[in-house]
Amino acid sequence: MGRKLARESAMKLLFQMEINNDFSSESIDIFLNNNEFSNDEKEYIINTIKDITEKLDIIDSNIEKYALGWKINRIPRVDLSVLRIAIYEILFRSDIPVEVSINEAIDISKKYSTNESSKFINGLLGSVARDGNDLSD
Repeated sequence: MGRKLARESAMKLLFQMEINNDFSSESIDIFLNNNEFSNDEKEYIINTIKDITEKLDIIDSNIEKYALGWKINRIPRVDLSVLRIAIYEILFRSDIPVEVSINEAIDISKKYSTNESSKFINGLLGSVARDGNDLSD
């Protein structure tokens, strides 16, 4: 499965960390030890989660900027996890095409959330992509 599985697994881990309010390396280790991944998948998950937690203020400020009428603490945690990964990829991963990040986020949200969530995520990520890297510096 590769990157698709790794992205979905990163979302699950980020969701778990958010729910437990535990963004420690130990949480990552436990997750990886309880699931089977290829080396490439593990590398993506570890790097993504660590980068997101380091850049959380920038990522969340983008969510707040574009989630018109929504406070970040009111966004469902699954949707928030999906948004964080996609925004991280859009702003900080030039090796991943923006369209791929958005399409994967929509697919994941359709699988784990609602149709309304996928529309919200699509609109928000489209705005982030249009504005570019304004807030990534």
